Amino acid sequence: MSSETILVADDDRGIRTVLGQALGRLGYDVRTTGTAATLWSWVHDGDGDLVITDVVMPDENGLDLIPRIRKFRPDLRVIAMSAQNTLLTAVKATERGAFEYLPKPFDLSDLVDVVKRALVEGRQRLPVLDDNESDQGHEKLPLIGRSAAMQDVYRGIARLTGTDLTVLIAGESGTGKELVARALHDFSKRRNGPFVAINMAAIPRELIESELFGHEKGAFTGATHRYAGRFEQAQGGTLFLDEIGDMPLEAQTRLLRVLQEGEYTTVGGRRSIRTDVRIVAATHRELVNLVTQGLFRQDLYYRLNVVPIRLPPMRERREDIPDLVRQFMTQAANEGLGPKTIDTAGMERLKSYRWPGNVRELENLVRRLAALYSQDVIGLDVIEAELADASLVPGAGAENSEGESLGEAIERHLKRYFDAHRDSLPASGMYDRVLREMERPLIALSLAATRGNQIKAAKLLGLNRNTLRKKIRELDIQVVRGVR
Repeated sequence: MSSETILVADDDRGIRTVLGQALGRLGYDVRTTGTAATLWSWVHDGDGDLVITDVVMPDENGLDLIPRIRKFRPDLRVIAMSAQNTLLTAVKATERGAFEYLPKPFDLSDLVDVVKRALVEGRQRLPVLDDNESDQGHEKLPLIGRSAAMQDVYRGIARLTGTDLTVLIAGESGTGKELVARALHDFSKRRNGPFVAINMAAIPRELIESELFGHEKGAFTGATHRYAGRFEQAQGGTLFLDEIGDMPLEAQTRLLRVLQEGEYTTVGGRRSIRTDVRIVAATHRELVNLVTQGLFRQDLYYRLNVVPIRLPPMRERREDIPDLVRQFMTQAANEGLGPKTIDTAGMERLKSYRWPGNVRELENLVRRLAALYSQDVIGLDVIEAELADASLVPGAGAENSEGESLGEAIERHLKRYFDAHRDSLPASGMYDRVLREMERPLIALSLAATRGNQIKAAKLLGLNRNTLRKKIRELDIQVVRGVR
């Protein structure tokens, strides 16, 4: 039988009882309390080999208690638990010295594993923010979601706050990879340094080396002055290399040298420049497959993949959709679009949708709802219409094939719609409804392609200009001029 004593503090009597019984059956001596004051009294008297504390307590925040415990008894490990399952809670718990953070609800088996590890392993000495720094930059949460998948992401970010380890973020397009990169920077010791991002897929291949490492005057035709590359711009901070899988092989070789040696030379330069930059890379592609195909250096892959973080697609975290919708609706209201909500049936429909565009697609939909509909409560009929429009967009489905014609794409997406609504199709009027729902995005996209020029859009569509104007009014399409 174990002789270790575990101190448990939680204002929920039920949780205290469950933890007391579960840990007691394992042979631990368990003492429980509902207040932070009693817990601190026990710690101050030298009692306990491990502390398990809730964050929200009636007399004091459990997170504020952790630094005091660390200072008074450095070897006493603390496990923090909370129903406030946000990135901020996970980061604060780690910053203040918690051995582990567990979001509620949790499996007892997970807690037992953490308890055993905490009692066996040495203390993880993590950086602690000063009191006047602890909440700086924390007012706005960069990531939203309480799902188990997102909790894994939060814990991963929290564990990296005190390190300069290179991180590789993997995830589908639209999952929020840059948000994770920014969180890694904002909660790190480099938070006061610059955060510089570069998208490899958006830079012409012949210019990537110059963009990354800079160039000297006269290094190539058109180099009329010295240019400070992204490594120089990010000095003392974080460099985010987005879509790293699209980096050309010659640039990969130079990046590998930076990661190995900590120095680089500008294009056309001869002097080595020392760099102090943390690298965070991201990709929506399978780098292992690119390595096999000879398109990505294996040694660079291992240098980048020091700490991997996988961002889940929206279909794996559907329970986060209500929180995300509320957040996006709040942002839209703050921008003057008016407060709106989605009714229960509409929200359930959003949760059942596949979201091939992930969080970005959801955000765009919510902003569109806030901008285009006057009702305060958005119902199922509106949601169905908007999602039907989305399902008609070629490329929206995960099974989209390259090279298919427009007619083939529309047929495939109509088939998906009919299959999904086989038991709820309207009694009549489907022909007019499909044509109407195709008409609006067709006109809107044509206007966008012609930068709001209605004469050019009418010609593109083969419509009379007056007919186009009438349809714009009837369909309540917002025309933005001069912006593509």
